[in-house]
Amino acid sequence: MDLRKIKKLIDLLEASNLSEIEIKEGEETVRLARTTSRPVEFAYAPQPMQAPQQQAAPMPMASPVEAATGGSAKAGVDLPDGHVVRAPMVGTFYASPSPDKPAFVSVGQSVKAGETLAIIEAMKMFNPIEADVSGTVLKVLVENGQPIEFDQPLFVIG
Repeated sequence: MDLRKIKKLIDLLEASNLSEIEIKEGEETVRLARTTSRPVEFAYAPQPMQAPQQQAAPMPMASPVEAATGGSAKAGVDLPDGHVVRAPMVGTFYASPSPDKPAFVSVGQSVKAGETLAIIEAMKMFNPIEADVSGTVLKVLVENGQPIEFDQPLFVIG
């Protein structure tokens, strides 16, 4: 296969939304693959999976609020009064930008609307969780590295 054909294949790959092209001509094979490299914003290594522990099967819950509050439909049963910041997705909760850095916020700290409170890793993407109100952090409801569910309470801001 001559170089002009290979250059045309490269142009075809770049102009299309294909991620890979493989062409066979007789015994010759040319395979072109597109790779993407994007900078990693936060430096967390994936944690090895642990074997699940045997537990009694939980009763099915009707809503995420009930699931987050252990079956009680009242969202503020054991939460201090204030605005509850909830998880917008399923993932792993991280209180700091990297293991050797301090937490974004702590109990008693004043925060402004839009300030980063934590990050949630979901599908190898790190998503900042921002305060949607200004106030003081009254309670942090999850621990660093803990898996979290959608709509789970994370912080209480007063």
